[in-house]
Amino acid sequence: MIKKNMFKEVLLSVVMTCWMISTPVCAADMGLVDLLSSQLGVTKGQAEGGAGSIFQMAKQNLSIEDFSIVAKSVPGIDKMMDMVPKAGTSSSTLGNISSMMGGSSGSIKGLAGLSSSFTQLGMSGDMVGKFVPIILDYVKNKGGDHAMNLLKGALQ
Repeated sequence: MIKKNMFKEVLLSVVMTCWMISTPVCAADMGLVDLLSSQLGVTKGQAEGGAGSIFQMAKQNLSIEDFSIVAKSVPGIDKMMDMVPKAGTSSSTLGNISSMMGGSSGSIKGLAGLSSSFTQLGMSGDMVGKFVPIILDYVKNKGGDHAMNLLKGALQ
């Protein structure tokens, strides 16, 4: 009887360990929109539109081949890019965003567009600086260092 109970306990421990290992506790296992929503407290629509704005900027700054490498890392990227509000211009938080992203003066126009998109989505422009590291980390986890470095270069 003792052996039977011990066997059940060991079996239960093995099953629980396997379940805990396979349970998606890692942020890389979540979809990007869900990840942004949960970590930043934004709606799914804001997460889609904000990420889409960032990917749209990257698409403008990358070759077709390089952007396809980034895009392969992000399931649903086209839907996110479709959620981007129509562009406007706003530079009120431009300096803050540029410094947060480590951007140069050459990226000012793109950053202004991102700030405007985020504002139209009901977020402050400084949220760009909060989205970028999460997106870069997600792309790195899904597509590797090369995809992440391409995206990072396109955003600077």
